[in-house]
Amino acid sequence: MIAVVDYGMGNLRSVSKALEKVGGKVILTNRPEDIQKADKVVLPGVGAFQDAMANLRENGLDASVLDAISSGKPFLGVCLGLQLLYEWSAEDGRHEGLGVIPGNVVRFEADSERPEMKIPQIGWNRARFVADAPHLEGIPSGTHFYFVHSYYGVPTDDSVAATRTDYLTEFTSAIWRDNVFACQFHPEKSQHWGLKLYENFVNL
Repeated sequence: MIAVVDYGMGNLRSVSKALEKVGGKVILTNRPEDIQKADKVVLPGVGAFQDAMANLRENGLDASVLDAISSGKPFLGVCLGLQLLYEWSAEDGRHEGLGVIPGNVVRFEADSERPEMKIPQIGWNRARFVADAPHLEGIPSGTHFYFVHSYYGVPTDDSVAATRTDYLTEFTSAIWRDNVFACQFHPEKSQHWGLKLYENFVNL
């Protein structure tokens, strides 16, 4: 059973439906006990970092997510679910995250010489693979995935990077460490190869 953590932020249903489409048995839940019982955990999300952390803490879901990660369960973070893994975010101030991945979350800086590159980044962009993460098996490096974000994570340790992407700067667009994989892009909006990533996770 895969627990998709429902903390009231964003794209929960579309992530759940995508996982089910590739064979996953999914429960969308805001109950810590469901996360504890699950075999795998997915933390999706769209929205503000501060609000997301407040919602996780209010329901005790932050501790449940951390327990699931420390137990070794396969864990997948998507978009905001990636950013929340870092130590802190600079979105609307400085706000503490879950602290799973050393590093922080920063905003893209506009480039006056490239006015066509708007913030947020919205649309398709390439992910260059820099690690042999099992979640990326069978997917070509350089595949286009769908992004919607103004902020991105900067890991302290570059060895956690699984993919990198160029947009105003080169940034880490997915991370992988042990049982934790998380991506800034949206697999559920990325058609065939996005579903392949979810299928790889389901089959771990």
